[in-house]
Amino acid sequence: MNTADLLHRALHFDFLSLEEGVHLYHNADTASLMFVANELRKIQVPSGKVTWQIDRNVNTTNVCIANCKFCNFFRRPGHEESYITDIETYKVKIEETFRLGGDQLLLQGGHHPDLGLAFYADLFKKLKELYTDLKLHALGPPEIAHVAKLEGMSHTEVLKTLKAAGMDSLPGAGAEILNDRVRRLISKGKCGGQEWLDVMRACHQLDITTSATMMFGHVETIEERFEHLVWIRQVQSEKPADTNGFLAFIPWPFQDDGTLLKRLRGISNTVTADEYIRMIALSRIMLPNIKNIQASWLTVGKTTAQLCLHAGANDFGSIMIEENVVSAAGAPHRFTAKGIQQSIRAAGFEPQLRGQKYNYRDLPEHLEEQVITY
Repeated sequence: MNTADLLHRALHFDFLSLEEGVHLYHNADTASLMFVANELRKIQVPSGKVTWQIDRNVNTTNVCIANCKFCNFFRRPGHEESYITDIETYKVKIEETFRLGGDQLLLQGGHHPDLGLAFYADLFKKLKELYTDLKLHALGPPEIAHVAKLEGMSHTEVLKTLKAAGMDSLPGAGAEILNDRVRRLISKGKCGGQEWLDVMRACHQLDITTSATMMFGHVETIEERFEHLVWIRQVQSEKPADTNGFLAFIPWPFQDDGTLLKRLRGISNTVTADEYIRMIALSRIMLPNIKNIQASWLTVGKTTAQLCLHAGANDFGSIMIEENVVSAAGAPHRFTAKGIQQSIRAAGFEPQLRGQKYNYRDLPEHLEEQVITY
C-alpha cells in the first residue's frame, strides 16, 4: 500500500478498507492525517462553526446486571446505594436544565432486571406531558436489547413504542469496541456487537436519529478499532436516504481510575494526546458518510480537544450539566457555557449552540451560568 495514494483517495471520500485504515494508522504522519481530515471537514461542514450543546446526563437507575469491567457507576440489585430516579427528582433537574439554557436530557441507566418497556414508555410520556419542549436523547442499543429480551419483543417493536412515548433520538452508548472478543473481556453482560448494529439498523428504518461511539485504548487491537469503524460505516450506508442515521461519531479513550480492568487486569489508559488526535482524524477519514465528528473534551481535556478541531472534528459536544458514568472512572474535565465558547474561539472557530439533531439554536437571552460544584 502507498500512504500518499490512500490519503489522496480519502480526500475524494473513498471508503478505505480496514487494512488501509490500519496502514494509515501505522504509517501516515500526524500532520498529514490532520490535513486530510480537516479538508474533509471543510467540505462536509463548511460553515467554519463548531457546534456545542447544553444538556444534562440523567440516570434512570444505577442498577445494572451487565457487570462491565470499566464501569464504576453501576450497583447490583439490592445494593444499599441502588436507586431508581423518581419523577420529583426529574422535575428539579429538568427545570434547572432549562434555566441553564438546555433543552434536552440524555437519559440512560443500567440493565435493571425489573424495568421493562412499560416503565420507560410511561416515564417518557410523563416527562413529555410535564415539559412539552423537552428533548429526550434516551437509552442506547444495549438497553434496547435488554428490554427486548425482557419482553420477548423485537428491537423494532420496542423502538416503535418508545418513539411513540416521546423518545426523540437514541445515543450510541454501549458500543465500546464492537468486536465480540473484546466485549467478552470487558462487557460480557451487554449485547454483542452485531446486535448493537442491528438495533441501530432498526432505529434508522424508523427514522430515529442516532449517534455512534467508540471507547478505545484498553484490550482491543488496532485492527479491531478499524473493524469497528468499517462496521459503523456499513450500517450508515444502509440507512434510508431521507433519514439522518448516525448523525455524529464520538470516540473517546478508556477512563481507568478504579475500574476492575485496571485493578484486576492491570489495563490502563495509555492513549496519548497525539494518538487521540490521530484517531479523530482517522475517524473523519474512515467515516466519510457521517457528517459530524465530536471531540471528547470530557476525557482528553481542553487543549487536546481544541487541536482535534483542526484534525477533522467539528463538534465540541455538551457542557454536560450533570454526568455520572464516565466521571466515576476519573474523567476530570468540566466546562460552563461561557468556557466552552471561549475554548472554541481560542481554537479559531465560531461557537454555535445546537440541538441534538444539529439544528442551530439561538443563545437564550437570559442564560444562567452554571456553577461547577462536582
